[in-house]
Amino acid sequence: MSKPRIVIIGASSAIAEHCARLWVRAAVELILVGRDLVRVSRVAADLRVRSPHSTIIAQEVSFSDPEAIARLATTLTEERPVDVVLIAHGSLPSQTVCEHNLSMARDVLEANGVSPVLFAEAFAGAMEARGKGTLAVIGSVAGDRGRKTNYVYGAAKGLVERYLEGMQHRLAKSPVKVVLIKPGPTATPMTSHLPQRGLAAVEDVARRIVEAIARGEPVVYAPARWRLIMMVIRHLPRAMFNKLDI
Repeated sequence: MSKPRIVIIGASSAIAEHCARLWVRAAVELILVGRDLVRVSRVAADLRVRSPHSTIIAQEVSFSDPEAIARLATTLTEERPVDVVLIAHGSLPSQTVCEHNLSMARDVLEANGVSPVLFAEAFAGAMEARGKGTLAVIGSVAGDRGRKTNYVYGAAKGLVERYLEGMQHRLAKSPVKVVLIKPGPTATPMTSHLPQRGLAAVEDVARRIVEAIARGEPVVYAPARWRLIMMVIRHLPRAMFNKLDI
């Protein structure tokens, strides 16, 4: 029997790397994709030590070039099917900087919103044609409601949510599963500039993600408590919400 075949886009991110560590506890084929081959290769080398029986491949691609994204998806799916694709890249910008630098705001929207959904679309077609696979994309609880402290980032993640919602509707009668992952604030290098108290451990978030992907859950909050927290925030009346400093 062939090894499960897993593609991770943005494989050098902390959450993605910890998901990979869980997957390689069994023998798998991992294709790690990133913008910087040196960084991705370091992750690949670590995973090979952890799992000598797994096949680990590192690849570099432009995350902002639609044609490069399409070529990558075609290349990786034409030989044999991919079982799981995890799209995990993004960045956490300064909201204040984005408010005063439109070029930065555009880059944030593209990196956190447009690029992930282009990867999702590229792989979804191949999975649909093969009639198998799970496509998982990391969004954020920030996409649940626009807030003054992070609405540029939140808008990008809101785009991801609406896009995947439509994709789930499109593929509802297909064996292909589409999973939207919404982490809360997590202790990773991306959040190192934030107060660390209350941040979720990246290992716990990764475990929740891997388990949810295995089950094909449509929407996953990680940790699970964020489902209730964000339900409250989404339903606060505007007059009350506008008084909050969040």
